[in-house]
Amino acid sequence: MGVPNKVFSLLGIATKSGNVVSGEYQTLDAVRKKKARLVVISEDATDNTRKMFFDKCAFYEIPVTQYGTKEDLGRAIGKDLRSSLAVCDDGLATAIKKQLDMEK
Repeated sequence: MGVPNKVFSLLGIATKSGNVVSGEYQTLDAVRKKKARLVVISEDATDNTRKMFFDKCAFYEIPVTQYGTKEDLGRAIGKDLRSSLAVCDDGLATAIKKQLDMEK
């Protein structure tokens, strides 16, 4: 059980406001359609998943980061395990990026 933190809280807020898509296919679709403003990949995602999202996000110029476990990401958005998700709101994506930078 991870400690509640600001990044996961912000992901929860983004989910409640309808600004998060999760799962490999929906996340990839949001990237391709340039709806994603930030992609979060779990730290325990497979190498193939990680490479695919880092490559796609680089191509479409969408910020991507690794954070938390599949369980952490799923819990943050009220779902089961999630290895990838996309935040589709500029303001929330910026707030999450700022928080991630502060934690580094």
